[in-house]
Amino acid sequence: MSSSAGSPITSFMKRHYRHFNAAVVIDAAEAYIRHLDGGGKMFVTLAGAMSTAELGLSLAEMIRQDKVHGICCTGANLEEDLYNLVAHDHYERVPHYRNLTAQQEVELLNRHLNRVTDTCIPEEEAMRRIERIVMEEWQSADRTGDRLFPHEFLYKILREDKLKHFYQIDPKDSWMIAAAERNLPLFVPGWEDSTLGNMYAAQVIGGKVKNVTTMRGGVEYMVELARWYIELTSKAALGFFQIGGGIAGDFPICVVPMLHQDLKRENVPLWAYFCQISDSTTSYGSYSGAVPNEKITWGKLDVSTPRFIIESDATIIAPLVFAYVLGW
Repeated sequence: MSSSAGSPITSFMKRHYRHFNAAVVIDAAEAYIRHLDGGGKMFVTLAGAMSTAELGLSLAEMIRQDKVHGICCTGANLEEDLYNLVAHDHYERVPHYRNLTAQQEVELLNRHLNRVTDTCIPEEEAMRRIERIVMEEWQSADRTGDRLFPHEFLYKILREDKLKHFYQIDPKDSWMIAAAERNLPLFVPGWEDSTLGNMYAAQVIGGKVKNVTTMRGGVEYMVELARWYIELTSKAALGFFQIGGGIAGDFPICVVPMLHQDLKRENVPLWAYFCQISDSTTSYGSYSGAVPNEKITWGKLDVSTPRFIIESDATIIAPLVFAYVLGW
């Protein structure tokens, strides 16, 4: 087993997490460990604002210890880990955010503080600081005819230490640094709705980037995901650990029925483990709130697939699951 029964967090959870959603946290974490111990690999998806919630404090170590083998995330999560990396000291927390008046929100706007629930991201120190550096890479690739995925541009500036003199947190707490060091497969569907995606579109509109195709996009991400999935699952079973819902989860899980039903491939392995942390409901046909069994009908999971849904706040639960897996 990968976790240590005597470690503080694991011991606490084993003592107190016995029923309901708490019990599922233990079940899902122990199944995660069994999956890895059996030679399996794990794919993690990040929705919401988990990077601004500083999930890197645990996720980075999961990556370094080879307990995460691929990630699908929103463009927001891709960039916000770097925003926190270079501007952490300039962030402002607003614990009373539920009571803010509209005028107080205007005051935050005028100070160029972009609020994410209780946390304000500073535009100049975070967004513009990254924009100036990555824009050079976009324009260079545009001139040379190179085409890269969004995450590849960010991997490049991290590996070349172009942000290092701005670091305001310990780099070991950045999951993007850990991912870049291991060249972790990343998939970022819908990247264009992120802040950097908007900035890139602005550069295209303004003529500073001539070829919009310099940035590889969603369909190419799916093609690359299919290639990677086929290659990896020929050697190991792949599990699916989903944080939140939306495109970060829906995009990658569909690779299996796409390969089987649309390409008519035979013997395509289904996802070998499934866990979702979500507080969504199934109203309006919500994918984010769908119970795992629904995925059986879509050819994503098997009847025998270990499957769990933890109905809770991912900012609380994900670090606990990761801590359990890490044996903290």
